[in-house]
Amino acid sequence: MTVPSDPSEDSAGSAPRRRPQQRKQVLLRLDPSVYEALARWAGDELRSANAQIEFLLRRALAEAGRLPGEAKPIPRRGRPPGNPPEPQ
Repeated sequence: MTVPSDPSEDSAGSAPRRRPQQRKQVLLRLDPSVYEALARWAGDELRSANAQIEFLLRRALAEAGRLPGEAKPIPRRGRPPGNPPEPQ
């Protein structure tokens, strides 16, 4: 019996290459009034509802001492900051 090839292995059969870790998708069911309050709060802070949920979860994990050390920072969204003009 043959084992199906792992796409993460190269053709020489060496150790698998590490794939970049992708963000996880979860289905979240919320009371509609809770979602509306969350969406308003997110809008006040110029975030999406999804980004607000992640922000709040990370803050709660950090306060509880449960945020994993390998957790990457939340990626910044939007246009990168421009370079300030040089003084003349």
